[in-house]
Amino acid sequence: MTSTDAEPSTDTAKPPAAPGGRLGAALLRWLRMPSRDDRAALAVWLVTRPAMFLLVGASGWIFAAEGASQPTGYLDTWDRWDFRHFRTIAEFGYDGNPKAGPPVPLEAFFPGFPYLLKAVHMVVGNWVVAGLLISFVCGGVAMVLLSRIAGLENPSGTGERAVLLLLLSPSAVFLAAGYTEALFLMLALGAWLCAKRGVWHWAGILAAASLFVRVSGAFLLAALVVEFLTAKDGRRRWKDAPWLVVGGLPVLIYMGFLYRRTGDWTAWNSAQATGWDRHLVGPIDAFTNTWDRAFTTGQGTILGFTWMYRWEMLAVAVGVVLTVYLLRKRRWAEATYIGLTVASLGISSAYFSVPRATLLWWPLWIVLAQVTMRHKAAFTAYLALIAPFAVVFALLFGAGRWAG
Repeated sequence: MTSTDAEPSTDTAKPPAAPGGRLGAALLRWLRMPSRDDRAALAVWLVTRPAMFLLVGASGWIFAAEGASQPTGYLDTWDRWDFRHFRTIAEFGYDGNPKAGPPVPLEAFFPGFPYLLKAVHMVVGNWVVAGLLISFVCGGVAMVLLSRIAGLENPSGTGERAVLLLLLSPSAVFLAAGYTEALFLMLALGAWLCAKRGVWHWAGILAAASLFVRVSGAFLLAALVVEFLTAKDGRRRWKDAPWLVVGGLPVLIYMGFLYRRTGDWTAWNSAQATGWDRHLVGPIDAFTNTWDRAFTTGQGTILGFTWMYRWEMLAVAVGVVLTVYLLRKRRWAEATYIGLTVASLGISSAYFSVPRATLLWWPLWIVLAQVTMRHKAAFTAYLALIAPFAVVFALLFGAGRWAG
C-alpha cells in the first residue's frame, strides 16, 4: 500500500534490522522514545475508551426489564458470551466447573487467553476486571503497532487515521471486552512489523504466541511464509527460515493436548460442530444458508440474529473485495492472510462472527486510511454511515444480545 505523493514517515524509513541474535540492540530499538505518530495512535485509543466503557455500562440501564428494581451491574454487562467460557477454562480448566460440567465443548477455545486471564486474575482478584485490563493494555500496544505498520510506506498521519477508523468500526466493542481480539491483534501486528524489518526470530516467536490465542494465527503464519519467500529487499535470509517453523508448533502442542484429553486429533473442529453447529460445507451452501437466515423471518426469533446475519454477509463481501484488491496490488502476503481468513469463514455452515474478525484485518484499516486521507468525502461518509453502528453494537453487547 504505497503513496507516491508524500514522503514516508521518519519512524519507519530505517533499513531492515540486522540479522543474528543482537537481542540487546533490538530491545533498545523497540524501547526507544515513542514518535509523534506513536503518541497520536495511543491518544486515539485512550480518548475512545471512556465512551466505549460508558456505552456498555449504560446498556444495563437502557435495556433493564420493565419494573426491575436494579439494572444490570456494570461489570456484569461485560460478563457476556465467550468471556464466560474463557473464565471457565481459567478457573476450572477444560473440564469446566466440576459441579455443572462445561457449558459448551471448551476445546473450541485455544488456551492462550484463558491462561493469561488466570495469571492477571491472581493480581487483580476479579475475573471481569482481569479481562478488561488485558484488552486495555494489549489494545493500546496494538494501536501503536498498527500505526507503525501503516507508516512503513505511507505519509505521517496514515497510522493515526487507520487507528481511528478501526476504533470507530461496528465491532470495536470486542477490542475493549475480555475477548481474544486485542491480545491477538497485538501479537499479530508485532509479528508482522518484525517481519517487515527482517527480524524473523521475533516474527516466528510472536506468531507462535498468536497461535496459542486464536486459530487465526495459522493464517498469519502462512502470510509470514509468503512474506519471507517474496521479500526482495535483503530481508530474506535462509538461515532465519527455521524461526517460521517455530510459529507452527502451538498447533501441534494443542492438538496433542486435545488428543490426550479426548482421543481425537480434530477435537477442536469437533467442538465447533457440537457447540455451535459449525460444519465445513461448500461456499455456495454457506452463502445460501446465511441468506436464508438473514432474510427468513423465522430466524429473527433468536436474539435478533436475522439482522446480524446481514452484517455477516456484508463483512464477507468486504473481505472478498479486499483480497482481490490486495492481489491486484501484488501484496501477496497480506492477500494470503485475508484470503485464508475469508475462505475459512466462508465454508462454515453459515457465516458467523465475520464482523468481529474484521478487527484483525489490519490491511483493511490501512487501505481505508489511504482512501480517506485522499478523499475527504470518503472519511465523512464513513463517520456518518459506519461509525454510528459502533454505538449500536456496543449497546447490544452490554445488553447480552448477540453482536457478532
